[in-house]
Amino acid sequence: MGNFSGGLNLKHNKHTTRYKPIKELPQPQKVILPLQQNLGCPNDPLVKVGDEVFEGQKIGDSSKFVSAPIHASISGKVVKIEKLPNPCGFDVASVVIEAGDGVRGKGYGVSPKKLGELTPEEIRKIVREAGIVGMGGAAFPTHVKLTPPAGKPIDTLIINGCECEPYITADHRIMLEWADNVIYGALALGRALMVDRILIGIEDNKKDAVKTLNDSDEKHHAGRRSPIKIVKVETKYPQGGEKQLIKVLLNREVPSGGLPLDVGVVVNNVGTAVAAAEALKHGAPLIKRVVTVTGSGIVEPHNLLVRIGTPFEELVKACGGLTGDAARVIMGGPMMGLAVSSLDIPVVKATTCILVLNKKDAQAYEERDCIRCGRCIKVCPVGLMPNFLADYAKLKNWEQVEDYNVADCIECGCCAYVCPSRIYLVQYFKVAKKELQ
Repeated sequence: MGNFSGGLNLKHNKHTTRYKPIKELPQPQKVILPLQQNLGCPNDPLVKVGDEVFEGQKIGDSSKFVSAPIHASISGKVVKIEKLPNPCGFDVASVVIEAGDGVRGKGYGVSPKKLGELTPEEIRKIVREAGIVGMGGAAFPTHVKLTPPAGKPIDTLIINGCECEPYITADHRIMLEWADNVIYGALALGRALMVDRILIGIEDNKKDAVKTLNDSDEKHHAGRRSPIKIVKVETKYPQGGEKQLIKVLLNREVPSGGLPLDVGVVVNNVGTAVAAAEALKHGAPLIKRVVTVTGSGIVEPHNLLVRIGTPFEELVKACGGLTGDAARVIMGGPMMGLAVSSLDIPVVKATTCILVLNKKDAQAYEERDCIRCGRCIKVCPVGLMPNFLADYAKLKNWEQVEDYNVADCIECGCCAYVCPSRIYLVQYFKVAKKELQ
C-alpha cells in the first residue's frame, strides 16, 4: 500500500454517537424537495401544485446525462413549487409535499430479478432511475461513475468506508447494521463496472466494522472466491478523500486536473452501496438517508434514518433540541461542512450530518497576516501552496491562482486548521474556483 503526504491527526469527537444504533425518524407532515440535489444539471418538475403523489413517485427529472431524478419521500399533496432556501446557501426550485390522510401507497415494489440475472446496463439504469448519488457528501450521480468513457478502462472499484471527518458516524453505523447491503451493493456496482477487484477501505479505528463486513462477505460467498477485499487503513484526515484513498490502497496518483477513472478506478461511498442494494432488491428510490445529528449544541446526539426533504428542525427535536448555548449549525463536519442560517432548510441527499456547536466551540477568530511559517504547505494532502494561493486570491490575480492549481484543492481544511494566523484559506479558494468557472 502507498501513503499520501500531509494530512492531520484530529480529535475524532465520535464517541457520542458511534455506539448508538440508527433510529428511524417518524414520517414528517411536510417535506421540501429541491429539484437539484446533485452535482450536475437540475431537474424539471414532473408534477404541479394540487397533484396527489405517492411515496417513491418520480417528481423531477432531466434529459441531461449528468443528473439524478428526485422522488417523493412521502405520500401526500403537492402544495407549492417555488424557489426556496437549501443547505448550499442559495435558493433552488423545490417541490413541497404535505402528507394527506387520503393519500396512501408507494410508487415502487420488489425488483423481479436477482443480481446475477442483471446485465451491467440494467444495473446502471436502475441506479439512475432510483436517483442515487454519492452519499458521502459529494452527491455526484452514481450512474455517471458507472459509465466510464471509451478509452478509460476500469480495473478496480473502491468502496469508501473511512469516514475521516470528525463527529460523523453515519457510515460507521451503516457498516455495522447494514453490512449485508454494503456487500450486496458493492458487488452490484462492481458488476456494473465489470471489474473483479473490489476494495473496501476502512480506517483502523473502526475494527468492528472491518470484522462485521468480513463476516458478511464470507457468509455471502459461502466458501466461493470473493472479489471483495476489506482493507484497514491508517486513521488520518482526509483519508476518505478519493485521491488519497486511491494512493493508499493502490499506490496510484490521480494526475493534476484528473479524475479517479484516469487511473482505472471508481470510488463509491458505503452509503451509496446500500442505496444501490435497496434499489436492486426492492426497487426503492433514494428517499431516505442516515444523518448524524451531534455536537456540543445538541442535547442528545443520534444517528437518524430520515426522509429526504425533512426540515432540519425535525431532526433536532428528535435529539432533544438545542442546548441553551447553541451558536452555530453546520451541514456536514467541522472541516468541510457548510454553515446554515436556519433549521427550516431540508435534508438533501448530500446531508451526512447536522453538527451544532455551542458558543465555546463555535468561537470565531480574527484573521491576521500570514507569517510565512509554511505549516499549510506541510499538511496539504494535495501538495499545494495554500499561502501563495490565498495571496493571489486576495489580489484577485486569477491567472496566478490557476497556475498554482487551485482546481486541485479538495477543500479539506487542513491548511486553515493549522494556520497560526487564522486565515480563512478555504473560503478564498472557494471564491477563486467560482471566479475561474
